[in-house]
Amino acid sequence: MSGKERGMLWLLAAINFTHILDFMIMMPLGNYLMPYFHISAQQFSFIVASYTISAGISGFTAAFFVDNYDRKKVLLFAYIGFVIGTLLCGLAPTYHMLLGARILAGIFGGLIGAQVLSIVADSFSYERRGKAMGTLMSAFSLASVIGVPLGLFLATRISWHAPFLLVGGMGLIIIPLVIKYLPSVSGHLVNKGSRVKPLEVLSNIFRNPPQVLALSFSALMMMGHFVIIPFLNPYMEFNVGFTKDQTMLIYTVGGLSTFFTAPYIGKLADKYGKRRIFTIFVIASLVPIFLITNMPAIPFYYVLVVTGIWFILSLGRNIPAQAMISNVVEPVQRGSFMSFNSSVQQMFTGIASLIAGVIVIKQPSGAIEHYPWVGYLSMALVCCSIFIARRIE
Repeated sequence: MSGKERGMLWLLAAINFTHILDFMIMMPLGNYLMPYFHISAQQFSFIVASYTISAGISGFTAAFFVDNYDRKKVLLFAYIGFVIGTLLCGLAPTYHMLLGARILAGIFGGLIGAQVLSIVADSFSYERRGKAMGTLMSAFSLASVIGVPLGLFLATRISWHAPFLLVGGMGLIIIPLVIKYLPSVSGHLVNKGSRVKPLEVLSNIFRNPPQVLALSFSALMMMGHFVIIPFLNPYMEFNVGFTKDQTMLIYTVGGLSTFFTAPYIGKLADKYGKRRIFTIFVIASLVPIFLITNMPAIPFYYVLVVTGIWFILSLGRNIPAQAMISNVVEPVQRGSFMSFNSSVQQMFTGIASLIAGVIVIKQPSGAIEHYPWVGYLSMALVCCSIFIARRIE
């Protein structure tokens, strides 16, 4: 990998870092926002889902035309709108204004992930894509090891507004770097004669079994992972009895673990096969999912071990999965397909949050009931994804 390619990947990873952090920071803020606004578990799940569902709708809409433009320009437009929406989240004084700001941020955020993945897929061959995806996914690790703990620290010491202002401020720094250093990505515009009309983009996907399977695969992956996340922090604090300062360490240790393992997982996927590595990590992840959602009152260092392993295995599923999904479509239509894929991921992440909000019950003391049920659902969903993965690659 050349220095220029590495620089491009780290710039895209920086975009992903702020984008992922903005999404991730909302979920562990449940034990801050529910008491602050005096809202129920279901109302909190609406805040979480509002971002992802609006992102899913905008990604779906954008899929019809994004392949007609330079990917850099689309990414820059989306990122500027996302930063504005995030800053408004940090300034929101009421529950309903926060809900509106999350929807705005989601509308633009829904375009970011697909463009980042499309740029990587266009710039790296399939044989090298696992390693590139591993580098890109390190943004998730950094968001966990640095961003989320720092955001929770600011929420504890200042207010819940502070994490969003932090993300928005970082975005203001990244925007000029994207303008100056990210190269134009317009190779897909060369064969304009092969372009299809907007409705044909969608109909072509549904006539293509591998692409339909890939979208179903994404849906199951997102639901299986994110159904347990919105109420992880409240469960650890109000049910298991740990403090807010302790729960911050869950993300620090988990993110640190994945930061070092993500590149190696990408290399393993390239060497031994994406589907094989994916299957191994899915099966192994069932154990920590069960332990996390059935956590008794145990010493905190045991919790850090379990959640750290869960972070590694969850990311280990996602790296080969993204490489497999990106390979079911030709480059000329990849931007549209990845937008649809991102839309599906966002939509089903939101649906997962809503499902979790329906299943769990918040007691007056703050304790969360029925969280183990959410864990069993997560285990069933990720197991189903194995059977779809076998038919994709």
